Amino acid sequence: MSAEQPEDADEQEEDIQYFVRIGQNDLDGTKSVERSLTELNGIGHRAVRIIAEKAGVDRRETIGALDDEKIDEVVDLVEGFAEEVPDWLANHRNDFFDGETTHQTGSDLDLTRQQDINRMKMIDSYKGVRHKRGQKVRGQRTKSTGRTEGTIGVNVEAIKEEQAEEEEAGEE
Repeated sequence: MSAEQPEDADEQEEDIQYFVRIGQNDLDGTKSVERSLTELNGIGHRAVRIIAEKAGVDRRETIGALDDEKIDEVVDLVEGFAEEVPDWLANHRNDFFDGETTHQTGSDLDLTRQQDINRMKMIDSYKGVRHKRGQKVRGQRTKSTGRTEGTIGVNVEAIKEEQAEEEEAGEE
């Protein structure tokens, strides 16, 4: 019996897909479904739980060890996530051009976000102007945080340096 167990372990390791492709991204097949899917931009823990539940997969199971049908089902659910969930859970609601609600993942999310920011800059909306200036966009405080230029107010380090120089000049 002990001779059969290592063979079974070797067979299980051979059945693992080390890379699972979703869109333009390769996911690590040696990690759990939850961990590997959350590494994909646009998919969080809540989305993974919904996807795993709809696919009938345990989210703690290794994604590369799943059957090909289950992997295909998970990939289809990730790619069609916006159709499976309410609109408020999708990350790109009411597209500017066609009004559709989609859920962007991977590099598509970065591209869509950059296009939205560029459009705001071109039409000089309030948020676009803030993006152009490099200031905070969502109403955060700017009086004391987010400063990028020189020191405003008292520079304690400069005062200490001046005092140290004066003391050295006085000793000589």
